Order: sequence, then C-alpha cells, then structure tokens
Amino acid sequence: MSMDFTAGGRLEVRITPSDVGKRVSLRRVAEIVEGRPVFADAVGILTSWDEGVLIVTRRDGETVRIAESSLVAGKIVPDAPARRGARAPRATARELQESASRCWPAQETARLGAWTLRAAGGFTRRANSVLPLGDPGVPLTEAVARIARWYGDRGLPPYVQVTTGGEDSDETLAEALGGLGWTAEGHALLRTAALAPIADLPGAEAVHLSREADAEWLARYHRTGDVGDAALKVLGGGPSVWFATVPGEGDSAGAGPAAIGRCAVDGRFASFGAVEVAPDHRRRGLARAVMAALARKALDEGASGAYLQVETDNEGARALYDRMGFTTHHAYHYRRGPLPAGG
Repeated sequence: MSMDFTAGGRLEVRITPSDVGKRVSLRRVAEIVEGRPVFADAVGILTSWDEGVLIVTRRDGETVRIAESSLVAGKIVPDAPARRGARAPRATARELQESASRCWPAQETARLGAWTLRAAGGFTRRANSVLPLGDPGVPLTEAVARIARWYGDRGLPPYVQVTTGGEDSDETLAEALGGLGWTAEGHALLRTAALAPIADLPGAEAVHLSREADAEWLARYHRTGDVGDAALKVLGGGPSVWFATVPGEGDSAGAGPAAIGRCAVDGRFASFGAVEVAPDHRRRGLARAVMAALARKALDEGASGAYLQVETDNEGARALYDRMGFTTHHAYHYRRGPLPAGG
C-alpha cells in the first residue's frame, strides 16, 4: 500500500514512541543504488519502538523491522475497516504462537539458533519458556543443557513450549524431550474465532476500557500477587493492549470489579485473556460482555480474528468459548526439565 507522504509539501516523521499500538504508514531508505536512495513503505500496527528499532505488524501477520535512522516519513493512518466475516483469518500454528509471544511478552529473551528463550520473573509458563520455532543450531542434548543453565541462572525451572496437532505439530520434539527426562505439563489449546460475531454479543455498554490495569483490575486478577512487578510488565506489554472492567455493585465499599478481561491487538488478530468474573456475579453474561467490548475495540483497530489460550481441562471456559464460536486451532503443552547440578 503506497501513501502520499508529500501531500503536505515535504517528508516528515510525524509519529513518536507514544504511538505504539496505532496504525501507521512509514517510509524508509531501503538501500542506496548509484548514490541515490531507494525507498520502501510499510503499513500496519506499530507494535514496538525500542532501542532505535521500530516493528510494524502488517495485516497478514508479517512483521517488518525498521531502523529509526532509516525513517524519512511516518504518520498515523485511519484504521482499515475489518472484514466482518464468519471465519477467523487463516494462520499457521507458528504465526499464532509468535503473535501470542508478542501479546504476552517476556521481559528478557535470548536466542538459541531459531529458538527463543523467554523469562519474566516466573510469571506464567508462557512468558518463562522456550519457544522452539525452527532449528536450535546445536544438537538437542547441547540445546537442553544450555537452556537449563540459562533458566537456572535466573532461579527458574526450564520449560520448552511444544506445539501438537495441526500442520506445525512438533511431536518429534516432544518425544525427544521426553526421552531426555523432560516431563509434560500445562496442556492447553489455542482456539480461534471470527472477531465480528463476538463484537455483536450483548452487554458491551456496561464495560469500561482502559490502556492500563488499575488497582481494582489487579485486585480481581488472581495471578498478580505472585510476582508483582514482573506480572505488571507482562500484562501491560505487547502491541495495543486494552483492559476491560465491569464495575461491581459495591465498588465504593471495596467489593471490587464484577468482571475483568484483557486484549492485545496484533495486526489481523486480537489475543484475549485474563477474563475473570467475581463468584457472586457469575451466570449473568459478564464474561460475554467483556469479550464483546474488547472485540469491538479490536475491530476498530483493524483486526478480524480472535484467539485465546485455555487449559485443556478447563471445561467451563471451553464451553463458554464454544458458545462464542471459538474452535480449536492446535494444542500445545510444556516440557519441564531438571535444573543443572548445583542450580
């Protein structure tokens, strides 16, 4: 998609790091040919601007890394209207796992070949596990030894997230890790749905949306007491993040929110999670209302598909998401290895 950057008379960079999460159009110098610059354009969601590098996620899920020094023009552009289809956009398991990693970001990462080691102070296995997409570049026995040392240095158990089922299934890796004594746990499903039907569900008007998780939201979220600051960084990190809250009837007396939820918009997909309803407010459609409000915001930002991750044995959540149109895209689980001797 080409944009007319010169309509105002000259090229300008009219965005800042505060625009992360917005849809942008950027022009950069891609190369110099015979002393003259050759330009390239990128349009999509500005998902990161850190240490002099911008990352733009296009509608097809592809990410583009752009050096800040190469920018010659940039501006916010209107959100593209999402196609209100009845099906989620097509995506591979790898694409969805990469998106899930962006939407629930680790605070520290390291590379081992094509594998990514992730750590976030122990807050959730997803942010504290290896994402093995490709070849680690070394034999598996050496890879797991390096992984164990890396996590051991941080006082964390070593985990590898393994995809099963679907075209990107890695059953071979799961079996190989099992043969090395890495045990399976945390079995879960990644489920997808079209976004528009969720946005059409009732109750969204009662939901308050915010860019930050306030004290009341955190009081309802059951996990934040575990590791404090690490949890806050994961929850608030990633592309275009929104927090949903349904006020409780007795908030002024300290009763807390009736329901909460979180969504991160990442290109054509919106990642949903942290949907929780207070025990005395259940069976009132509040989880549905939270999902609807977040889905409407994601549609406004150009997404057309939704995904979420749910533990395999959570039958109540699975039934709820079945009614919203979610179907299983693939399964995954974690392999946990022992810490190295003395670790």
